[in-house]
Amino acid sequence: MQQLSFSPVTPPEAVLARYEICRTQNLEEARQWGERIFCENDLYSLDSKGLVNTRIFYRKVGGIGRMSYGGNVIIEPGVLDTFALIQMPIRGQEQIKIGDKTVLCNPQQGAVINAHSRSVINHTDNTEKLIIRVERSLLERYCQQMLGRTLRRGIEFASDMPLNTEAGSRWLRMVGWMYDCLSVDDNISPLMISQMESSLVTMLLTNHPHTYFQELCSDGPSLAPSFVKRVERFIEEHAHEPISIVDMAEHAGVSSRSLFTGFRRYRNTSPMAYLKEIRLRRVNEELKRLTPGSDTVTAVAFRWGFSHLGHFTTDYKRRFGESPSETLAR
Repeated sequence: MQQLSFSPVTPPEAVLARYEICRTQNLEEARQWGERIFCENDLYSLDSKGLVNTRIFYRKVGGIGRMSYGGNVIIEPGVLDTFALIQMPIRGQEQIKIGDKTVLCNPQQGAVINAHSRSVINHTDNTEKLIIRVERSLLERYCQQMLGRTLRRGIEFASDMPLNTEAGSRWLRMVGWMYDCLSVDDNISPLMISQMESSLVTMLLTNHPHTYFQELCSDGPSLAPSFVKRVERFIEEHAHEPISIVDMAEHAGVSSRSLFTGFRRYRNTSPMAYLKEIRLRRVNEELKRLTPGSDTVTAVAFRWGFSHLGHFTTDYKRRFGESPSETLAR
């Protein structure tokens, strides 16, 4: 049987052995654990007796896990709204339908289920897999920093992830290090966690094809001058306050014309468009935190400087793929 070529330190079958959170032969209990870790889901056994032998090993720190269902099952997750999910079988195989594409996932090929993608997973008997949950906000933040500009649309990765290529080997070496650390160390410092997140996201963005992959891997324009970066920091820190282009220019110590020119050349946007993007993201984050009925979309929008609700709703839907009221309702 093929095995995932993983790590010289921790064998795949021993990954996170000390962090078992679920062992059950009850299909509904297995489904509930999947819901706690990922999202709402439907789980069906293809065995006539509905037999499963589910085992889940997971650490919220790092968002990594190892799991098996011990039978032939169908998993129909809801939409992964806030994260992408990477799956790499140690043994066996899964057939995963992601959007309009089907990926045969085995020890030679993993899969990436993107945020907002619909998927159906056919998990065969004697299959066990490693999983990594990567937060969408983290991916977007790193991608924006690496590109030096805001993103025009969400990041969407290629669904299939070959693991028997040069790029696949680089990925497995990095993932192996991460799994080694999280399998044996109970207390990991925040600094180490930050380093792991940075390494994982950077490797994923520069090693696996996605919406901005070609742009990230090209030589691209020269680095932005310091005054552009100063204004970006100023906007991030003061987005909740009234800010004008004059305020930005004065803070940077340059003329408004130089500021416009710098943002257009190095960020492919304008300072005020950058401010609007930051405010839209802050509204999105606040709406996700609110309990329906505790506040209104209008109140949140006004707090972040959006006085024309119609224009705001249009911009928000274009940016996040749903209306602000839909975000609040979830």
